[in-house]
Amino acid sequence: MSAWLYSIASVIFVSAISVIGIFFLMLSDRVLKASVFILVGLAVGGLFADAFIHLIPESFEISETTLDVSLFVIAGIFAFFALEKFLHWRHEHSCEFKEICVKPVGYINIVSDGVHNLIDGVLIGVSYLVSFEIGLATTIAIILHEIPQEIGDFGVLVYAGFTKWKALLFNFLAASLAIAGAVISLLIGESVADYSAIMLPLAAGGFIYIAGSDLVPEMHKELDVRKSILQMAAIAVGVLLIASLALLE
Repeated sequence: MSAWLYSIASVIFVSAISVIGIFFLMLSDRVLKASVFILVGLAVGGLFADAFIHLIPESFEISETTLDVSLFVIAGIFAFFALEKFLHWRHEHSCEFKEICVKPVGYINIVSDGVHNLIDGVLIGVSYLVSFEIGLATTIAIILHEIPQEIGDFGVLVYAGFTKWKALLFNFLAASLAIAGAVISLLIGESVADYSAIMLPLAAGGFIYIAGSDLVPEMHKELDVRKSILQMAAIAVGVLLIASLALLE
């Protein structure tokens, strides 16, 4: 019973971190538009770092063979490629008579972020089943991870065409899937390891696809030298923020 209490309380708190995007609601539209390209750079660094520093290595640790992990990462990339193909097709038809349309990368980011938060909930639930100390340490690590991730996600959604309030709402809804992940862990118990072994590399593949296929090409469209340097600095900051969590594990 205590594992349920601690797990649900922790994932609710982690989900609430997504409202950090509300900080940007206090900024003027001019300031927000001027900072979006930096937030996208932060997201690129965070997505790549999370995939290669955390999700994939963790997948190798809990999987029986390296081949399984590699195939699931590729499957994740392909799945998000197929999803974007569908969204592009739908985008062209549904936006034919609209002046403002949301870019497909916005919806893809929501799906990928939702899967990742679901896994966060799974990890928190599993950790509290082991002990309170391990559960608390996992929760703290995920909270530190969520802050840069949610800032970057908010920037991607605004860049994709969502209004500030809708970006905040979808950020929170995606983060709330952590609650479902925790419940799944607590219901399934120890057998959830197989679930994580599949979901972790799939999420990694999704992150790699979003960063490499959608965000990096858009960043190349910025030709101003000063802004390009700021973009590269933002990518480095995103990587360092996620990489620094490895020191806490």
